[in-house]
Amino acid sequence: MTYLNFFNNTKQVIRNPCYSLGRLVLISLFFWINLVAPGNAQQLFIPMDGSQGNHLKAYGLIFNHLTLGGKASWLLNYRGGSFMTEENTELIREARLKNITIEIISSSQAARITQELESPGSNTSVVNLEKAPRIAVYTPNQALPWDDAVTLALSYAEIEYDKIWDIEVLQGALQNYDWLHLHHEDFTGQYGKFWASYRNNPWYITQVKQMEAMAAELGFNKVSEQKLAVAKSIKEYVGKGGFLFAMCSGTDTFDVALAAEGVDITPTPFDGDPVDPNAQESLDYSATLAFENFTISLNPAEYEHADIDVPVAIDEIDRSLDFFTLFEFSAKWDPVPTMLTQNHVSSVRGFYGQTTAFRTDKIKSSVVILGESPGREQAKYIHGNFGQGTYTFYAGHDPEDYTHRVNDPPTDLALHPNSPGYRLILNNILFPAAKKKKQKT
Repeated sequence: MTYLNFFNNTKQVIRNPCYSLGRLVLISLFFWINLVAPGNAQQLFIPMDGSQGNHLKAYGLIFNHLTLGGKASWLLNYRGGSFMTEENTELIREARLKNITIEIISSSQAARITQELESPGSNTSVVNLEKAPRIAVYTPNQALPWDDAVTLALSYAEIEYDKIWDIEVLQGALQNYDWLHLHHEDFTGQYGKFWASYRNNPWYITQVKQMEAMAAELGFNKVSEQKLAVAKSIKEYVGKGGFLFAMCSGTDTFDVALAAEGVDITPTPFDGDPVDPNAQESLDYSATLAFENFTISLNPAEYEHADIDVPVAIDEIDRSLDFFTLFEFSAKWDPVPTMLTQNHVSSVRGFYGQTTAFRTDKIKSSVVILGESPGREQAKYIHGNFGQGTYTFYAGHDPEDYTHRVNDPPTDLALHPNSPGYRLILNNILFPAAKKKKQKT
């Protein structure tokens, strides 16, 4: 019975002389138990299974609730990774305005759900969310002829973030943030290897001039040296406890740059001098986060940076059959990979990018594969620890634009409010808010 119905029924009882005094006493007792008695506060339940009207905005609702000092629970492996928090009039109003499906449940119902999820025999768990992370997106100020899936997700979910670039990173700005995103970036100083196709385009010429000017301003002889310094600063940030998330070429070029410290792997068109003749043999895989034993491309006309990526021609696979599968982890023993894979589906549609997927034989054994394409020896989504922090690499450019190309318009997420591929991005944004549990022994 809702409160409104209860009050309407009560008024009818009072007006009806046929009701006895005993009936009125019982109704009064019901009123006290449900509305007045302490410990019976209502809970707001946000389902994240197929019943949810807007999965992406639901993340923003919880994230901003945490930002304002609220608390919430993430119900791992329960109805798609649902959320629960205390009933809040403002949250209810906001959810209804944004088509976010919510349910009002009693505290006793919430307690039963929690008890069920924490029972020893279930692959479920409850994680407390306590403090929203401070978010930075590594991106230049100038407009580029492609969009960034993470900034699209953040904007659509209405989650605030700051933009930082090389100067801010090298000046130590990362210490102000808990979570950092890298997207379509080239940390090897080869400008995305767009030289063969776009070297005469105004946007490419402008980008090269701006990067060379910045390198000179910061005291570097080459853009590749500047980018390496940035990569090393980011790696140090992770080691000290930062959360790193990267997509597309921001994943493999990061490790390629780290492995090539002190080695010139940049072909002449990019830096004016030839590559080191022993470049491949001089790579140091111990310096990387996720990848090893890869072969770099020294051909300036080749779009790939290394054989970490699994390039597949568009016509080689039926788009309707291109999926990757999320692994199911132990919610009680492996809460982090469990949080990162929460979804309302177990298979997610594939999508291309400069880095489309990772060859499994190039992934370090310490790395956890979160999602892979069955039978194709390629991983789409991986996670690992470094020092006190973590990194998550998600291959591909845009989960809702299969072949996103230069100058294509940005994806309108209002058309994809339940996107499983974008949910994985938002899992990463939210999981640093989780309170760490003591390791089970």
